[in-house]
Amino acid sequence: MSLRSVVIVGASLAGLAAAHRLRDLAFDGTITIVGEEESPPYQRPPLSKQFLTGDWERPRLDLRIQRQDFDWRLGARATGLNVAERRVTLASGEHVPFDGLVIATGARARAPAGFAGRNGAYTLRTVEDASAIRDRIARGARKAVVVGAGFIGCEVASSLRKLGCDVTVVEMDRLPLLRVLGERLGEVCRTLHEAHGVKLELGIGVDGFAGSDAIEGVRLSDGRVIEAEIVIAGIGVTPNVGWLEDSGLDLQNGVLCDATGMAAENIVAAGDVARWDHPRYGPVRIEHWDSAIGQGEAAAATLISGRERAAAFDMTSFFWSDQYENKMQLVGMPQSPDELRVVEGALDERRFVAVFLRGGRVTGAFLYNSMHRVIAYKAMVDSNAHLEAKTA
Repeated sequence: MSLRSVVIVGASLAGLAAAHRLRDLAFDGTITIVGEEESPPYQRPPLSKQFLTGDWERPRLDLRIQRQDFDWRLGARATGLNVAERRVTLASGEHVPFDGLVIATGARARAPAGFAGRNGAYTLRTVEDASAIRDRIARGARKAVVVGAGFIGCEVASSLRKLGCDVTVVEMDRLPLLRVLGERLGEVCRTLHEAHGVKLELGIGVDGFAGSDAIEGVRLSDGRVIEAEIVIAGIGVTPNVGWLEDSGLDLQNGVLCDATGMAAENIVAAGDVARWDHPRYGPVRIEHWDSAIGQGEAAAATLISGRERAAAFDMTSFFWSDQYENKMQLVGMPQSPDELRVVEGALDERRFVAVFLRGGRVTGAFLYNSMHRVIAYKAMVDSNAHLEAKTA
């Protein structure tokens, strides 16, 4: 099929990257970008850091839009996809036809049961979420509980401490970031947050919340209640696939794609919503900045070239996090029981590089205040190099 029109559902980082790449590849048909939020695409990583603390204001979040020839449909929610008739249905009832479709609808924050709708209860996914937390703190809230000690939870705890809040983090695992980084690095994160005055309730669940309309505390599974004026839940995300339930696409923790990002004929997915067959990791859904850009560009290339000539998308996973004055970077997707070995610096020096090894080969690297070394270690992870080949 000749492509004369492409619809991108999701005015997101991945969606915008796909749009730009289509033009770079000389696609001169119409590109329609549908976004549920009223805002044009913006950066989400600063929401839990620079924007939450007030170091950045709203205009600085906006992504650079390089072209003026996109047809924007902002504030328009997609409610359905008819693959056979090649059209997307919007909440307004409008049908938007397409020859090619990019699905980039991202994900939404999960919330604990009985959480949503209470005054003082927040998740953090959109600029409106972050603005609401900022406003609540500006109006005097100081007692904060963060539920979840993943990267978002840890970043929020760090930002709230900077704003002078009394912060408690509640986490079911016995250490922060345990599932991503393992025991030894999780211990480094524990001591980091404790050193900055965060109270950690680890290895314990949340049974509910005190208060009625307004949240007054978090009830732990051992019966204790932690008093709180605001509670931020950082317990992961759910891919936005509800609008695709009747489409016939394979939905398995996201839109299931082949290695090129294709989910059906001339239908591709990219970003947080895409679960694709990564050549090295297997079926995976990655929620990181670099991956969203790379996937968006790869999805556009797949649409232009067609399935037979499209290349597999095999970008190495890369993620960074700022907590207090510290810069953390994770390259690759290490898995248990990969061996952790510190190869530069020392854990207690708060400046080190640790690699993850499988059969002596580097599957991942964690850099702590060692940003200048990321290119070297990324090359090792990309090539699955043997540790003995470590670059100077």
